[in-house]
Amino acid sequence: MEAIATGLGLSSSAGLNAYLPLVIYNLAVHLGFIEVEGKLPETMASWEALGVFTILLIIEMIVDKVPLLDSVNDIINTAIRPATGAALMVASTSPLQENFSPELVQLFAIISGGTSAGGVHAVKALGRPLITGSTAGTGNFMVSFLEDVLALGVSLFAILLPFIILFLGVGTLLLGLWWIWELQRRDMVKRQYLR
Repeated sequence: MEAIATGLGLSSSAGLNAYLPLVIYNLAVHLGFIEVEGKLPETMASWEALGVFTILLIIEMIVDKVPLLDSVNDIINTAIRPATGAALMVASTSPLQENFSPELVQLFAIISGGTSAGGVHAVKALGRPLITGSTAGTGNFMVSFLEDVLALGVSLFAILLPFIILFLGVGTLLLGLWWIWELQRRDMVKRQYLR
């Protein structure tokens, strides 16, 4: 369960910033917080990969704070962020392959990691033009900075306290369901009032 929570936390944060969770994952492996098994996790945890991820992280953090360039960055990352989320989930759940079918674990990891990162990315990519338009671009820097802080926090929790991620995920899901129910309830009340 811990491996799944770690993978979901890292893949979710990849939806905000594709490279920050990769850097965190790599450093966590080098510091001994995560043990790697398999070719993909070992490749993602190499020193060469850390260098590449760090350069890409710096580029993304700069570009994502500039109005209009941030939307172009989101378009480019529409494929990269879900792929990163899937790769992080595969790497995080690789120890599960000893007890379960490796093919099923990888399929689960690819689908859940890609969906998690892709969902977060979709919200970010669709919301950013609204923020740019409503603030004339002045809010982009702050929103991007907050996204980076959130991605960093979720990534660190995923590594250090993975069960917090499960509570956050369930809480977010319940909050989202309540919000949808509340919107529908208000709409029903409004329709009854108009009759």
